[in-house]
Amino acid sequence: MGMVEGPGESRGAKKKQRRRRRIGFSLDMTPMVDVAFLLLTFFMLTTTFSKANTMEINIPPATGEVRVAGSNVMTLRITDDGVAYCSLGDERPLRIPLYDGGDPRRLSLSADLRSMLRRETTANSKLVIVVKISDRARYRNLVDIIDELNLMKIDRFSLDDYTPEDDLFIKKAV
Repeated sequence: MGMVEGPGESRGAKKKQRRRRRIGFSLDMTPMVDVAFLLLTFFMLTTTFSKANTMEINIPPATGEVRVAGSNVMTLRITDDGVAYCSLGDERPLRIPLYDGGDPRRLSLSADLRSMLRRETTANSKLVIVVKISDRARYRNLVDIIDELNLMKIDRFSLDDYTPEDDLFIKKAV
């Protein structure tokens, strides 16, 4: 069936016998193919496949505008160095009690974001968060923010363009 014939062996026509005859060998490949397919099916059936991480995004209707009161809007601006600057509604600074005497608008994404979001969403259940991220910022920062919003079950947020006015706002805060 799966035989490999060695030198000197042939099926069919006989050749002249030489004085020195090499001893041929034959190798049956059937067991090796069986083992290869056994290993292939074993690894295919025991490997766990990773599921794609997806998130459902609800897009507002195309017709009409969504109106939100200014006091219910929190703007979260992310700079290229991974620092967030927050403001509520009419661009007044968001007071963060974690900083005593420091800049009230500056917020660390890694440490302070969750506590600030928890405090503000419990104070105002109609709060809409507008995330503006700089073009030079890392994509990882946006993913971290959306993950935090998702973990806290905050579904009222929007992504907006980062404009030069946002840069001016941040320079005023510093």
